[in-house]
Amino acid sequence: MSPVFSRKLNWRARVPIGTVKRVAVCAILLVMPIRSALSQAARPLTSFSLADQPQVRAALDWFARNLKWINEQQAALTEIPAPSFQEEKRSAAVKALFAAEGLPVQTDKLGNVIAELRGANDKECILITAHLDTVFPAETDVKVQHEGDRLVAPGISDNGTGLAALVAIARAFQAAKLKPQRTILFAANVGEEGEGNLRGMRALIDAYRTKLRAVIVMDGSGTDHVTTKALASRRLEVVITGPGGHSWSDFGMVNPINALVRGSVRFINTKIPVSPRTTFNLGQVEGGTSVNSIPHEAKLKVDIRSESEDELVRLESALRECMATGVKDEMDNARDRSKGKLDWKVEVIGSRPGGELAVDSSLLASLRAADDYLGNQSRIERSSTDANIPLSLGIEAIAIGAGGNGGGAHSLQEWYEPAGRELGLQRALLALLGVSGVAQEKGR
Repeated sequence: MSPVFSRKLNWRARVPIGTVKRVAVCAILLVMPIRSALSQAARPLTSFSLADQPQVRAALDWFARNLKWINEQQAALTEIPAPSFQEEKRSAAVKALFAAEGLPVQTDKLGNVIAELRGANDKECILITAHLDTVFPAETDVKVQHEGDRLVAPGISDNGTGLAALVAIARAFQAAKLKPQRTILFAANVGEEGEGNLRGMRALIDAYRTKLRAVIVMDGSGTDHVTTKALASRRLEVVITGPGGHSWSDFGMVNPINALVRGSVRFINTKIPVSPRTTFNLGQVEGGTSVNSIPHEAKLKVDIRSESEDELVRLESALRECMATGVKDEMDNARDRSKGKLDWKVEVIGSRPGGELAVDSSLLASLRAADDYLGNQSRIERSSTDANIPLSLGIEAIAIGAGGNGGGAHSLQEWYEPAGRELGLQRALLALLGVSGVAQEKGR
């Protein structure tokens, strides 16, 4: 390891960036690999050092001085309900924050908010994103409660943290008058959760693919991980329909819920391998109109995930076979077959592709350099995030936390503790600069 890396920033002591010797900042440059998926022209840091850029230090120092503002924006955004497909109000709030910083900003037809920080090279761009949507229905109480230093509310960490980071990083660039070599797109995207099926990220990649060189996804809290492996998944919906009737006078006729239960019991007994890691979840069940009515319809939504495409295919086939058997068993056991039969179908309502970032990628090298410089340690993870889409297409991408600590994701007790969040913000900014580069000042 280069001697430069031996001088770690002591975050427990919270030493300001400005007090670290200039040579330490060369970390971003020195660990960049010789072999890279990015072109040589894409690595402007080879021609000058970040240590010579006072704007970089100013941007890094900006976070610690503005933590109160960042926390306030996170709480305010969290308190705007944003279920998947209903992100409009939160989208408008983020757009206003970008516009207040003087950035050109637009909203695409899906609701993605895209702010542009023009670089010296506007023919190539880097995309940094955070998803707008949550898993919670619109009527959920999302008022942020303050319990000591802890913020508690559904969606406060996933992804209130990521959205606050996205806005804060953009503001730090503007406050420091820091101009990148490549253009940076700051995007708050729709449709990451559940049946959103990564539709916002899909649209962003389609729109900018010819210019896009790397993607950084801000999702949740923490600084102890980096997602470089995309976990593939399928979301399926089972629908079983029948004639329906009265619980007393029509007893013995086929019942869609009975058939769904029969099929579900078979499916949950499907053998799952330990390796490759594979999971399933029966997440939503619907059906019936009253306790004394035989339902005319029953629905089940199932989430299947695996490190192996073959296992995904096997489990999807198993689900279809189990439901077919459940429907047959129900019809075979009906007392009165004259009053109708059951129909059923299984449809794919979401599919997330897999993919992996090359170990010698410039983006991962930039993130590792930032970790080294900041004295942070992080592990590589496989997960299902917006990064799935670019990774599946061979575009360099990572998903990282935005600092601080959080827990209880996707629950009403979700919480976030902002202490130390500046580490995550500085980590993201340095990784971003590692692939965007810093524009050389005129006259130098």
